[in-house]
Amino acid sequence: MGLMKNHGVLERHSLLLTVAILVVVSIGGIIQMAPLMYMDNTIEKVDGMRPYTPLELAGRDIYIREGCYVCHSQMVRPLRDEVERYGHYSLAAESMYDHPFQWGSKRTGPDLARVGGKYSAEWQVDHLKDPRALVPESVMPPYAFLADKELKFDDIEDRLKVERFVGVPYTDEMIAGAKAHLVAQVDPEADFDAQDELIALYEAAAGREGTVEMRDYDGDPTRITEMDALVAYLQMTGTLVDFSTYQADDIQNRR
Repeated sequence: MGLMKNHGVLERHSLLLTVAILVVVSIGGIIQMAPLMYMDNTIEKVDGMRPYTPLELAGRDIYIREGCYVCHSQMVRPLRDEVERYGHYSLAAESMYDHPFQWGSKRTGPDLARVGGKYSAEWQVDHLKDPRALVPESVMPPYAFLADKELKFDDIEDRLKVERFVGVPYTDEMIAGAKAHLVAQVDPEADFDAQDELIALYEAAAGREGTVEMRDYDGDPTRITEMDALVAYLQMTGTLVDFSTYQADDIQNRR
């Protein structure tokens, strides 16, 4: 109480005020950081999470390159109106393989954390080509050129190696077969052995079936385009966690 009554002393002496601020901030920082030093992992594991397939990873790179994150966040906050509109609030585990994460804070367009499967791949392609044809009030620019631009993936193996370097659990088999897996996911007529290997590796990593979609995305099976990759990424976004087995209350109780 004495300090509260004599706060004028701090207000009149900038050096004392600076020292007081540093002390308060230091105490708050220690309180926040100290518990983390005794934890092996700050991210609760949940069923279904796996690394991105090579095609999805290439699509995510295009998403970032085109600045989609500037207008679309990927983080549903635990607020009633957001949960009712977008679905289950975002979990830390859903971003554990994102470098960088795409949480964002500005929504010129809707949040995309749960956009996977909300619309068909055909809808996504049409929307990317001409947004206002489907959403008249949209201010999103068209991305029709993605359907005409062939995807370059000669360096996809190196991309997976970089991701593994920063902690994403890509196996040697995933890296060695990256090119074949990318083609197998988007080309229905691709090598069946590569398709089987892709499904086996990534669904084993997820711990459940049905997490890898095999199809042509842009409507042109004769080539692999950047549109294929981007839509593949959008269609899996927010679909990996199996919320039928996720018990939020149990995790809260363990904390």
